[in-house]
Amino acid sequence: MRPPSRHGSPWTPWLYLAPALVVLVGLLVYPIYQLGLISFLEYTQAQVSGGEPTSFKGLANYAELFGDGQFWQVLLATVVFAAACVLCTLLAGCSTAVLLTRIRAVPRLALMLAALGAWATPAITGSTVWVFLFDPDFGPVNRVLGLGDFSWTYGRYSAFALVLLEVVWCSFPFVMVTVYAGIRAIPGEVLEAAAMDGASQWRIWRSVMAPMLRPILVVVTIQSVIWDFKVFTQIYVMTNGGGIAGQNLVLNVYAYQKAFASSQYSLGSAIGIVMLLILLAVTLVYLRLLRRQGEEL
Repeated sequence: MRPPSRHGSPWTPWLYLAPALVVLVGLLVYPIYQLGLISFLEYTQAQVSGGEPTSFKGLANYAELFGDGQFWQVLLATVVFAAACVLCTLLAGCSTAVLLTRIRAVPRLALMLAALGAWATPAITGSTVWVFLFDPDFGPVNRVLGLGDFSWTYGRYSAFALVLLEVVWCSFPFVMVTVYAGIRAIPGEVLEAAAMDGASQWRIWRSVMAPMLRPILVVVTIQSVIWDFKVFTQIYVMTNGGGIAGQNLVLNVYAYQKAFASSQYSLGSAIGIVMLLILLAVTLVYLRLLRRQGEEL
């Protein structure tokens, strides 16, 4: 009697993956397909209501988008804002992760619970609370800092700074928990040997911890780039839809205004596709650079 195959059918892995693939197709692939399709059509309120037929425009929507000077201003603001959010989030998350390894059990638990509470807070709730805290009339922050009736949301840079603080506040706990778990997996003998050689805490982090944590740092960096590049709720709530005269617009809010405020659904879809391609390009370039350095992910 022939014994059963040791490796099984080559289709076995796909059978295990089939349920997840079905969910991904339904929740990810099909919406992206619809988004791309609408971006090539003439699709406004007239087509939605059935007053006019839908027509194919090809790349005309993208040409109109790229010919709009406001789009390039918003794109630049989005890239700079997202980069600042990612850097601050990684700095705060890694610093608190290292701090967790230096404090006792009770304060460590208190810090982790406080951070996870910030992470679990819905974005709209956290944004509303931060707007109140920095309110020029009733907020406690201006009183403590002695700023009087200074309005944080009036100026472009102060408004972006306020939103950045809220984004970092609700994002750094993910980095903190992930990096802390990675630090705990590092053999204690390695850190003790570095300390005995006279290395400072900063040198231990830069020369010992960071290289060993690089695969984890890659994951949290890519996640932060994706999350911060497509920030919507914080900007929309805290700057009242993009700030005065659109001075605090980012691509996600800009796409929302084009699609729903102006009923230009095809332009909004085109902006969504551009955002998707930018995020894919950033992720692929980052992964390729790491592969060149010999990192295994």
